[in-house]
Amino acid sequence: MNKIAAFIKENRRAAGLTQEEFAARSGLGLRFIRELEQGKETVRMDKVNAALAMFDMEAVPGRKDDK
Repeated sequence: MNKIAAFIKENRRAAGLTQEEFAARSGLGLRFIRELEQGKETVRMDKVNAALAMFDMEAVPGRKDDK
């Protein structure tokens, strides 16, 4: 999830959006966006995909990377 968190945060900032603006535009709650960007491990995948959809991306199954 840390790769997704970093991706969201980096791309949100590159788009010039605050967390509040991103939450409003994506239809997600500010608390969820904050937790997602902090790398919270237990988040709903439908909401993760809603956030990723802002950048024309989606989470798909893949092999777990070794840290």
